[in-house]
Amino acid sequence: MTRTGILAGGNFIIDHVKVIDAWPEQDMVAFIQSEMSSNGGGPYNVLKDLAAMGCGYPLAAIGLVGTDLNGEWILRDCEAAGIDIAQLHQTDKAPTSYTDAMTVRGSGRRTFFHQLGANALLGEEHFDFSRTQAKIFHLGYLMLLSEMDRLLEDGRTIASRVLEAAQKAGLMTSVDLVSSTHAEFRQIAAAALPFADCLILNEIEAGSATGLDLRSAPVDLERIHIAAQALLDAGVKREVVIHFEAGAMVVEKDGTVHHQTSLNLPQGFIAGATGAGDAFAAGYLHGTHENWPVAERLRLGVCSAAMCLRHPTPSQGLGPVAECLKFAEELGFRD
Repeated sequence: MTRTGILAGGNFIIDHVKVIDAWPEQDMVAFIQSEMSSNGGGPYNVLKDLAAMGCGYPLAAIGLVGTDLNGEWILRDCEAAGIDIAQLHQTDKAPTSYTDAMTVRGSGRRTFFHQLGANALLGEEHFDFSRTQAKIFHLGYLMLLSEMDRLLEDGRTIASRVLEAAQKAGLMTSVDLVSSTHAEFRQIAAAALPFADCLILNEIEAGSATGLDLRSAPVDLERIHIAAQALLDAGVKREVVIHFEAGAMVVEKDGTVHHQTSLNLPQGFIAGATGAGDAFAAGYLHGTHENWPVAERLRLGVCSAAMCLRHPTPSQGLGPVAECLKFAEELGFRD
């Protein structure tokens, strides 16, 4: 069987994006200047991004939403984008997950208030890899999936078992984390690493997973490299991809290092940063699916992330792959 397509599982969320004038101090007021609802959560965002990019191969979802209006909205939105929802399940035991995402106009900085909802109940029984011919399985976000993150007596997690099942079924696995202060962050990440072919995360998450402080300005590429190598040594099978505001780095299992700077964005360009990391992942995964060299995957990743920044929602700024790449020709890359 020739495998094709991307299957993405995990968080399916409705984002209520509110653009505010400034972030208020405690007990003070900020003014909402605009608001809208959109897709949210790593797998949902990646699938919507790939659909907007005109990827040309099958896209499919695995997740759990409520039997409520938000759940129906997600199902219909995926169908409209051409995303297979055969394994996007519904439950009456919890509401559909949602996030209030507060985005500061001008800076694009955002803060999230999250309702776990049905995503907390997503478990091993919801994943059936015998029903897919996808080439890549992308799972996210660890640290935001209560049942999937559950640590077992043998040190494994439910997520690690799902990833192992995907690999045994013949899929390449890709894993994404979320920036959080989860008390068991390192244990949950460590359980998944041996069953991840590709790990895609930002510098904050890489720091939490390794115990290294990577939040320097400007970014310390040597420390990013050390963190990536530590994650490979902990079990990641093919490559670790760490993205940050100034660009991204990939370290392959054989030690090969690739670095790509981000686009040189003009003043006032950023309408919102929500979903930019997922847009980067979508670009990188598209290049992986198409067997592009790593350098070309990275180039598309930073271009698709920049396209995302044009709009406050995670996916409405995205366009076709050729348009994403042309964006780099127009703006150029940072030094």
